Amino acid sequence: MKKGWPVTRLGDLTDLVTKGTTPTSIGHEFVEEGINFVKVESITTTGQFIEEKFAHITPACHAVLGRSQLQAGDILFSIAGALGRTGFVTDDILPANTNQALAIIRLKRDVGVSPKFVLKALETGVVLEQIEKFKGGVAQQNLSLAQVRDFQIALPPLAEQQRIVGLLDEAFAGLATAKANAEKNLQNARALFESHLQSVFTQRGPGWVEKRLEEVCGLQNGFAFKSSTFKPSGAPILRISNIQDGRIEAGNRLVFFDPKDYRENLDRYRIVEDDLLIAMSGATTGKLGFNTESTVYYLNQRVGKFEPSEKLNKRFLYHFLSTKVEENLRISAGAAQPNLSTEQIKGFVLPLPSVDEQERIVEALETLAEETQRLARLYERKHAALEALTQSLLHQAFTGQL
Repeated sequence: MKKGWPVTRLGDLTDLVTKGTTPTSIGHEFVEEGINFVKVESITTTGQFIEEKFAHITPACHAVLGRSQLQAGDILFSIAGALGRTGFVTDDILPANTNQALAIIRLKRDVGVSPKFVLKALETGVVLEQIEKFKGGVAQQNLSLAQVRDFQIALPPLAEQQRIVGLLDEAFAGLATAKANAEKNLQNARALFESHLQSVFTQRGPGWVEKRLEEVCGLQNGFAFKSSTFKPSGAPILRISNIQDGRIEAGNRLVFFDPKDYRENLDRYRIVEDDLLIAMSGATTGKLGFNTESTVYYLNQRVGKFEPSEKLNKRFLYHFLSTKVEENLRISAGAAQPNLSTEQIKGFVLPLPSVDEQERIVEALETLAEETQRLARLYERKHAALEALTQSLLHQAFTGQL
């Protein structure tokens, strides 16, 4: 904070610091259309409202929840879950209400304070440091309203507040444009890859034939390891949760067993380097992953391992499945537990060119995929740099350097 700026307790600047409640806890249900109901997930990390993520309540429920009816100029501050996320209420989202995860901060009208200056102050590292002190080093997932009222805010004269807000708004608008452009470039690259991927299997060349997957590829299901035999170390087991987009995520998700605990010959359940796997149930249903490590794993139930014949390039199969699995998941989309059966997978109809043509297609696809990944890494770096610049600007603003 700049030396000479008076420090004020946030609660002394407000008419109201409160929060809402969940409608279902008082006998009301959410509805498809009605009064906007703002949740933490309705607000981006940069303070923008995502209207398609608003829930909705009836006018009757809104009337009952009178304490948390929002007004233009209110500041929202998340006090549960993603602590410190902010939003500024404007007329275009009203009427609106909110729940107990968002504190409503309503400033006094006659205290010489710019609401947007206070909003920016709440986004600074100064307030984040205060949150950490309130947490006391523990994994506290919420703040109390009393703690929010106790936030210390440095306040220059009103004219200086307004000048700083104007500079920050202009700078942040430029940063938002830069982020949007970087994201659009990434989306375009991904769309180009997806379009090319789809066209490979729909616009087939001469000499292609159609084969059921089981005609050119085996599928080995996993073994039903007993959780009672799991150990802190030993032979590692890959489960459905380890299968992610094109890769295996092991880390602390692994479980282990001792082969001596089983009478069965488990050799056919071994996973070696470059094996292609598929998750067949649960939240990761349809995810594909290559084992890129030299580590030998074992295949748990509801994980499948593909065993292609010499007529099928494994990478060609992977790219085909990337399109086919999504289509077949719709079959079980209404089920409580997503699922792909062995019969479904074996029954996939695979458009198949010669092995040489498969290799050429794989090379072209993976060159394009590598460029897409390069743009993704570039976007992530640029996004991180812009976020750091945002925090730097906020720091400069509240230390009097702007």
